[in-house]
Amino acid sequence: MKKLIMLLMALVASYAINAQTTPAVTYTVKGVLLDSLTLEAEPYATIKIVRKDAPAQAVKMAVTDNKGKFEEKITGGGDYVITITSIGKSAVVKEFNLSSSERTKDLGTLYTSDSANELEGVEIVAQKPLVKVDIDKIEYNVEDDPDSKTNSVLEMLRKVPLVTVDGEDNIQVNGSSSFKVHVNGKPNNMMSDNPTEVLKSMPANSIKNIEVITNPGAKYDAEGVGGILNIITVGGGLDGYTATFTGNASNRGAGGGVFATIKKDKFTLTGRYNYNYNDNPRNYSESRRENNDGTRQLSNGESKNKGSFQHGSLEASYELDTLRLITMSFGMYGGGNDSDGSSLTWFENSASSSTDPIYSYRTLSNSESSWYSVRGNIDYQRSFAKKGRLLTFSYNINTRPQNSDSYINYKDTVGLDYLRNNRSDGEQNTTEHTFQADYTTPIGKYHTVEGGVKYIIRNNISDNDRYNQHTAGGDYIIDNDRSSHYKHLNDILSGYASYSLRYKKFSGKAGLRFERTMQDVRFKNIPDQNFKVNYNDFVPSASIGYKITDTQNIRTGYQMRIWRPGIWYLNPYRDDSNPMHIRQGNPDLETEKSHSFNLSYSSFTSKFNVNLSLSHSFNNNSIEEVTTSLGENVLYSTYENIGKSRSTSLSGYINWNASPKTRIYVNMDGRYSDMRSPSRNLHNTGWEGFAYGGFQHTLPWELRLSVNVMGGTPSPSLQGQRSGFYGYNLGLNRSFINKRLTISAFAGNFLKKYQKHKNETVGENFTMNSSYSYSRQRFGVSISYRIGELKASVKKAARTIQNDDQKGGGGEGGGGGEGGN
Repeated sequence: MKKLIMLLMALVASYAINAQTTPAVTYTVKGVLLDSLTLEAEPYATIKIVRKDAPAQAVKMAVTDNKGKFEEKITGGGDYVITITSIGKSAVVKEFNLSSSERTKDLGTLYTSDSANELEGVEIVAQKPLVKVDIDKIEYNVEDDPDSKTNSVLEMLRKVPLVTVDGEDNIQVNGSSSFKVHVNGKPNNMMSDNPTEVLKSMPANSIKNIEVITNPGAKYDAEGVGGILNIITVGGGLDGYTATFTGNASNRGAGGGVFATIKKDKFTLTGRYNYNYNDNPRNYSESRRENNDGTRQLSNGESKNKGSFQHGSLEASYELDTLRLITMSFGMYGGGNDSDGSSLTWFENSASSSTDPIYSYRTLSNSESSWYSVRGNIDYQRSFAKKGRLLTFSYNINTRPQNSDSYINYKDTVGLDYLRNNRSDGEQNTTEHTFQADYTTPIGKYHTVEGGVKYIIRNNISDNDRYNQHTAGGDYIIDNDRSSHYKHLNDILSGYASYSLRYKKFSGKAGLRFERTMQDVRFKNIPDQNFKVNYNDFVPSASIGYKITDTQNIRTGYQMRIWRPGIWYLNPYRDDSNPMHIRQGNPDLETEKSHSFNLSYSSFTSKFNVNLSLSHSFNNNSIEEVTTSLGENVLYSTYENIGKSRSTSLSGYINWNASPKTRIYVNMDGRYSDMRSPSRNLHNTGWEGFAYGGFQHTLPWELRLSVNVMGGTPSPSLQGQRSGFYGYNLGLNRSFINKRLTISAFAGNFLKKYQKHKNETVGENFTMNSSYSYSRQRFGVSISYRIGELKASVKKAARTIQNDDQKGGGGEGGGGGEGGN
């Protein structure tokens, strides 16, 4: 027995020794994780590997590297399951076997896609930064700002760095009123032509982000020194649907809308529609023109307008496979306005003892107008196995008809026998067809090149007929001398090439764009004045960025931009609805050229955000409105290429998350401008400033309070000065039913019904001061309700058509030219 026991002990010892000297087999498991559509690497995704027969116990936990790659060691063969998860992405699950015949297991390329799974019952306490900065743009997160529940997009713009909105709701980007508006990366001409009216009617809760593209680069059309506003709409892919219904009512009118997204397999469809009706309070105006000869003209008047505005869009995407994507969109904007007004004008000699005017008259006016924009877009995007390589073909069609019908009646005329009651019928339309191809490819690890070609066919047509009533109650007879029928046809061919570098903490972009513009101007009534002219423009751009730390960066850049005058600047129709101040466009205008340099510093943390931007720009042939005297005390305004301007500005944005429930912010801009016209002997300089600030706080019972104030100093123009402004607003909202239902109340400028805006214009032999009293008082309630759970969004092609080559006009509200790439 003792011998048997000793034998068994020897066997056990021998086995233990063999176990220590013969280790278990170690295997290598590797692969790479990519996004299924963009083919971009998915960095820092969580990896969990378990044995198939013991799924509760992980044998390896790891993460992918910054290129989406992983390579892990596992001891022991058998069947395993790997699960890879990443925030906002669907989980990747794959089974595999390890055997002695294959010590390295290459799982190859694994693909993940967007996920719509929501965390239930999790409360985020810390506040996210609202602003994000890249080398060529600044992004403001509208969706995470509580004010988006009550404000329009126009109100939210007051918070966006490098954007100012004055007391009359005129918009400037980088200090310029010539900018472009895109929606989801595509040009939106109606927004660019009428930014104030359109953005005022859009509820901010339908917007995710607003991007200010400060250095557009060579791939964008060369138009617009101010830059581009790119509005990203909300959406958010699992199969299903979601819909949000909104409604609002205020002292100015009412409106409502719906937004919905449906996703089925590889097809996603998003639609939205909004309608607003506005009945604005009556406005009042006064003007006083002092002439050097001792005479003066005085007038006062009032006007009222009401109207409706609606806008809607459909966007769809279909993934043919992981490398090919088709996107389509259709959009419509439009509305109508009815207005009426009256005024009294008289002219007198201030040195005369007589109280009788030299002339006087009363004017009664009423008009109806409508304007629409209909657009369609289709993009085909081809991706490649190489990350970042894209080929895109795009087509866009856009048409923008506008109509107006106005009547002018004169009463109690003294000393002006030539005045006749009249009516005007106006029709304008711009139709565009755009074809574009873009190609982007990385070269090595740090370099990217891109290039493209584009062809625009743009036809501007303007027909204005003037009719006079020669006897009271008589028929209106056409006045051919004061009627205008005009076509402005443009063919624009362009190509670009650009290079970008990202190396460690450095980034840079440089590019060159060539544009050839072929214009054909035709006058139907006076064909002998037809003419054709061509322009060739080379447009360079460059920008450099350096990442000081993970939260700080500095950027500098240069860009040259050109402005082509839009139809409102070019239209030769002679508008004498005010017989003492005639206005007319100028079809002989040339393209402007502007140069801009900028330097910016940004620091963004979860607690404190700051962005400072210093810029200088100059322009030697800017288009300026010029007002002169025609004699007989009649003023005449038109546009000419006479301006030489210099502007230096400093913009700042500061956001402080004082506590998890309190946010304090300021957006400000100050600039010095020097404007001159040697040919007209005009020169003016001056400082101006703008500031918008406020705070947001979450009260007990999850009530969210917002208080905002704004103000601006007087600002100079070539021939005078515009007055300053101020404003304030309050907002309070709360969400119910798991944040599906949101009820909001808002009030703005409620202490005083009317505000007064003043302008001064100085001419060679006159000085004119005018004032305009209008109501910005606003108070009301809004409500929104969401159904469904889907968080899918329509896939966007990485490149699409963006037309931003044209300076738009003064006829339809402040802020910009025709929009677009």
